[in-house]
Amino acid sequence: MSRLALEGLGAAYRGRRVLIDVSLSVPTGRWLAVIGPNGAGKSTLLKAVAGLVPHTGTARLGGVDLAGLRPRTRARTVAYAPQNPSLPTGLTVTDYALLGRTPHLRLLGRESRRDLDVVGRVLARLDLEGLADRSLGTLSGGEAQRAVLARALAQEASLLLLDEPTTGLDVGHAQALLELVDRLRTEDEVTVVSSLHDLTLAGQYAHQLLLLVDGRAVATGAPADVLTEELLAHHYGADVAVLETGAGLRAVVPRRPQPSTGPRADAVSADEVPRSEAGSSRPRRASRK
Repeated sequence: MSRLALEGLGAAYRGRRVLIDVSLSVPTGRWLAVIGPNGAGKSTLLKAVAGLVPHTGTARLGGVDLAGLRPRTRARTVAYAPQNPSLPTGLTVTDYALLGRTPHLRLLGRESRRDLDVVGRVLARLDLEGLADRSLGTLSGGEAQRAVLARALAQEASLLLLDEPTTGLDVGHAQALLELVDRLRTEDEVTVVSSLHDLTLAGQYAHQLLLLVDGRAVATGAPADVLTEELLAHHYGADVAVLETGAGLRAVVPRRPQPSTGPRADAVSADEVPRSEAGSSRPRRASRK
């Protein structure tokens, strides 16, 4: 079992601690969503697990310390899709996805038939076959997000790290992308860790939530235990309603403060009524078509 276990994970930038002693466990093939206010340390946590920033503590997958793996072995084990990737506009979608096969190639070797087959299957699963020869610079936001995911999936890693995968996507494309990730997670038994700003999507797709605030884990557990009005009001400073949508799913809805008890904003005073209407009590005659 390739259970992911974080033990006292911490990180700092220029002497300032941005991730502080985070510990948790994620079973194989499950989805952990990391949530929290801006600047909470969500992206840093993913980068620490991916080995992209110096960190303290350990991240173990199947009991193996990821920090102790050689870069090529680590890249075959952990796939990371950043929030704002730098896309080389001159590459085609296929060429970009093939970069995910780099950890599997021999030194100075070229892609094998199997590598091309892996990428072909990934593009098909992501509905990118029709864009295979398109330049990355010509893609829409949603298409580019799928291309980034294609490169990560081409690594055939057992741990998939997604930093805000729905950034810039409308609700339809965001839902389609997460549905795809969830299907791949089920079919390939991939463990998924993602950061998500959208609390409703986080609660509906993840099995487990981690609420980070100022680099610390303030709540972990099932969505029903973390997505409570009290916790969200306290840590986000927001007035929200948490609604049951059926099948154990929850939706987090912003709630406007109650209006003041003054005159209704939509009430119209007599001074604002046009003279042609204010001086007459007779009903208007319906216009003829």
